[in-house]
Amino acid sequence: MADDLLSQLKRMTTVVADTGDLETIRRFSPTDATTNPSLILQAAQQEGRRARLAEIARHATDIDDALDAVAVEIGSEISALVPGYVSTEVSARLSFDTEATLVRARSLIERYGRHGVGPERILIKVAATWEGIQAARVLEREGIHTNLTLLFSFTQARACADAGVTLVSPFVGRILDWHKAQDPEADFEDDRDPGVQSVRRIYEHFKGHGFDTIVMGASFRNSGEIKALAGCDRLTISPALLGELAETEGALERRLAPLDAETRPPEPQDEAEFRWALNEDAMATEKLAEGIRKFMADQRRLEALLGELRQA
Repeated sequence: MADDLLSQLKRMTTVVADTGDLETIRRFSPTDATTNPSLILQAAQQEGRRARLAEIARHATDIDDALDAVAVEIGSEISALVPGYVSTEVSARLSFDTEATLVRARSLIERYGRHGVGPERILIKVAATWEGIQAARVLEREGIHTNLTLLFSFTQARACADAGVTLVSPFVGRILDWHKAQDPEADFEDDRDPGVQSVRRIYEHFKGHGFDTIVMGASFRNSGEIKALAGCDRLTISPALLGELAETEGALERRLAPLDAETRPPEPQDEAEFRWALNEDAMATEKLAEGIRKFMADQRRLEALLGELRQA
């Protein structure tokens, strides 16, 4: 009998669970796990966490303290279930503030240390704005690993590699969403999927120029996108799609494979070049701004929940 697709994928790609739900992580045994404000909100709303959230809220010095305490507590629980990285995100409110991002990132690492989780286990997630990328450059030099998220363009990816970040998360599905909205009748199946094409271009650039930055496809809309990127360094996958892959049998073809570095990378972009290239990419500009707003909206919901519990 043929192996299921998830088992085959795990032999060629590091599978990451895109969830904060502990039972899901136990079920699928991923190597890593990623969280974001939306996933932390979902985990925090589970009835079994309410008493603990209330305790955290009452003992916190302010709402930011409570937010980070919740994120690190959930992340620490996840770290006991996966052997690899756990990604924890800096507040989306700081996406355009390099110094504030540095302060918050260092604080998160210190909090994890108090939970017995070392910095080698944590990826600090930062939005791939110019300011976020510069913060990541500093953090990496300090030995703090980073995951640059909300990445929609080759320009963002280039800047991240130049900064020496540990991992980038190009958002496959959200790229597809934008193109579908622009051209609803177009055929975006398989290799025609613009999100898949974006990840492949980034992967080939990184491998072809010898960058160590890990490429982790994210934000998938269907299992076809995942199959089209089999062999990518990492793929972070939602519980629903993990389940679909686990229940599907058949042969899975490797679509991406490491390349020998053939040429020196181009000169790094400066800030003006980065901002101009990003501005020229309407999809990336719109989806980056939208992504920050959406993460912030869910963070505000969590802030409201913690505020209510603090006053109860």
